Amino acid sequence: MRLSELVETAGVRFSADYASDPLVTGLSADTRRIQPGDLFVCMPSSSRDTHALIPEAAEKGAVAVVVHKPEGVAAARDHGLAVIGIADEGQSFNFALGRICQTFYGDPSADMRVVGVTGTNGKTTTAWMVRNALVEMGVSAAYLGTLGFQTIGAIKTLENTTPFPVELWGLLEQARADGCEVVVMEASSHALYQRRLAGVSFDVGVFTNFTQDHLDFHGTMEAYEEAKRLLFTEYAAASAGAFAACVNVGDPVGQSWIADLAVPVISFGAQGAMIETEGVDVKVDRLTLRCGEHEGILQFGGGYNVANGSAALAALVGLGYEVEESLVALAGVPPVPGRFEAIANDRGIGVLVDYAHTPDALVNVLNSVRALDPHRVITVFGCGGDRDRRKRPLMAQAASSLSDITIVTSDNPRTEDPNAIIDEIVPGLVEGAVWEREPDRRKAIELAVDTAQAGDVVVIAGKGHEDYQIIGREKVHMSDQEMARDALAGLSKVEV
Repeated sequence: MRLSELVETAGVRFSADYASDPLVTGLSADTRRIQPGDLFVCMPSSSRDTHALIPEAAEKGAVAVVVHKPEGVAAARDHGLAVIGIADEGQSFNFALGRICQTFYGDPSADMRVVGVTGTNGKTTTAWMVRNALVEMGVSAAYLGTLGFQTIGAIKTLENTTPFPVELWGLLEQARADGCEVVVMEASSHALYQRRLAGVSFDVGVFTNFTQDHLDFHGTMEAYEEAKRLLFTEYAAASAGAFAACVNVGDPVGQSWIADLAVPVISFGAQGAMIETEGVDVKVDRLTLRCGEHEGILQFGGGYNVANGSAALAALVGLGYEVEESLVALAGVPPVPGRFEAIANDRGIGVLVDYAHTPDALVNVLNSVRALDPHRVITVFGCGGDRDRRKRPLMAQAASSLSDITIVTSDNPRTEDPNAIIDEIVPGLVEGAVWEREPDRRKAIELAVDTAQAGDVVVIAGKGHEDYQIIGREKVHMSDQEMARDALAGLSKVEV
């Protein structure tokens, strides 16, 4: 495609030079992946001036560049590249870039049905359930979210739950090329607000729930809520076809939305909802989800997965499938890695790894464990560095109020001091709580496992599927599952 065709979609906001009108054969925002003929995108960044990458892009064969400041125009001209300028004002850059990507790839989202799942908790499990239920029904479907990207074969890891436009549209094109009929994606509040999803034609939107998180980015709960709501307003209105909103009306925010949404609503999550469900025979590794006269035995334990299963069922109904066939398909979905994941052992104790990293998610997990009637609950958790500091004491309150023993440790400290993070967690511990402080996560897990007796359940919360710890800006291999198995096998011992 000629650069001039792409320029017409972008809304250039300042002087640029594309008179040479080169043929663009690819898009890239990563100099490590540039191929000759690419249009290179200098993404706005708070940590570096990406215009400094223009010389490398030119050397590797890029024919044009997208810049976000006037200085970038001069840098592009100095290296003989045609240039498009998009001002980095508000969300205009991602919005225009999304239109460029949509045009370049011929809008793959219009050739598939797209399901977007948003909410504070449950996005990953719900999206996983929907995608794999479709596969059970013989539908070729893709998953895109926290766990990565999957069409056929293994999951490919991603840097962000919802990628930025160049990567996102490349993945949508890959899904189309792989023959996918449906894409099920997690839509994070960051991505919705930043318009990373601009141009994507959604058919179904799912709202799981709303609780405190990401206030370091959004500032207020009202702004955070509005970012989530965009999927059902702005994005729904821009979609090419009909849009169905699957909304959890058991959540006060979801209930407050439905009267004002200008799209058809499929309600779930409460008595009297269109999709009215109940969970019966809930175990650590399975539950029965019942809807009317139909039911399915899901390979997911814990009471909170009743809500996730209900959200997935609503999404499948939104795609046009019957309740009965959807429940049969959901029964064939394998467990989600790192979500209420049981670690097998012969010591008579339960060991669960879960991604819960918000106060509400931790409460849901621990309530689900309590419902299994364990002897004691021992919880290991921490809080991520460089993230919402206001939730740290709330996490402590959630853990200590529902656990017999709480072990406060490190999560992903990033650029913060792990002990300083723990110092901000500890004030939230309830009075009289039995707790330990152990900043070394491996030692904290060893302590929990070695403290546990037959009939106890150890909950290791916060990292779930992640097989790394972020220290500074580096990722170091670390897996809660591996460390739990090592502790259970007695490969190391902690004095308790």
